[in-house]
Amino acid sequence: MKDKLLYEGKAKQVFTVKDSDELLVLSYKNDATAFNGEKKANFEGKGRYNNLISAKVFEYLRKNGVNSHFKEALNETEQLVEKTTIIPLEVVVRNVAAGSIVRRLGIEEKSTFHPPLVEFYYKKDELGDPFISDSHALLLTDATEDELAQIKQMVLRVNEKLQAFFKEIHLQLVDFKLEFGRNQTGEIILSDEVSPDTCRLWDVRTGEKMDKDVFREDLGDLISVYDQILTRLEAIQ
Repeated sequence: MKDKLLYEGKAKQVFTVKDSDELLVLSYKNDATAFNGEKKANFEGKGRYNNLISAKVFEYLRKNGVNSHFKEALNETEQLVEKTTIIPLEVVVRNVAAGSIVRRLGIEEKSTFHPPLVEFYYKKDELGDPFISDSHALLLTDATEDELAQIKQMVLRVNEKLQAFFKEIHLQLVDFKLEFGRNQTGEIILSDEVSPDTCRLWDVRTGEKMDKDVFREDLGDLISVYDQILTRLEAIQ
């Protein structure tokens, strides 16, 4: 099924699919990066965890009426997905103050946001993926005002569903990043991945950080944390 390497990013490789213009294979790597690639490491098994956790998240969202590019997990490190043209925006939803917003705006860590904050970042590695306004998003991408509004509605719906999903396994969804793309019919659908690499998760009982912050902040063993998340998910499904 997997054919030619189309693109390689920091966390995944993208392959074409033989005899199909509508499908791709995502292959999850063991690499970890932080601070826009300034910090790098390789963790044996990380690709497997991100693939399987992301697959379970996409399957849950599909059951709850959220369209995404995800079709199925092919094996422990690869997924079959619908081909999309990515809109160069990273859309961040914040339920609790943590990470860059604390440093950027001086908001006290662990402050809660009601309603959740939705932020746009311009997906441009050489610029460090800067925070941008809606007006900037209209200027820098081909998204329309209606499409930006649609994306905001979609991320808030995803947020609602994922808060409930992670609560089942005793995790608080602090914030997360999503990406969107257009499929071949022009529909905007959720793309990329949803994993502990792209979500900030805290254990509701201990307050322990259960995401890539373990790597960013040198808090412990990243693989054991990701293993805990997958084990909890497998216990409820």
